[in-house]
Amino acid sequence: MKNEIKLGTIVEMKKPHACGSKTWSITRLGVDLKLKCTGCEHEIMMDRLKFNKKMKKVVNRDE
Repeated sequence: MKNEIKLGTIVEMKKPHACGSKTWSITRLGVDLKLKCTGCEHEIMMDRLKFNKKMKKVVNRDE
């Protein structure tokens, strides 16, 4: 499940962002991931191991 992510994938995290949204869009892949909050459009960088622990599920996959 966690290996199915690619650019544009929308994922749900276990804890909500400060704005209240739990969903994030993947904007960069690699050793680190760049995530954009779908609520307030705040961007963060997170390493893949930390991301795999904090991700709950894949919500939407752009194809």
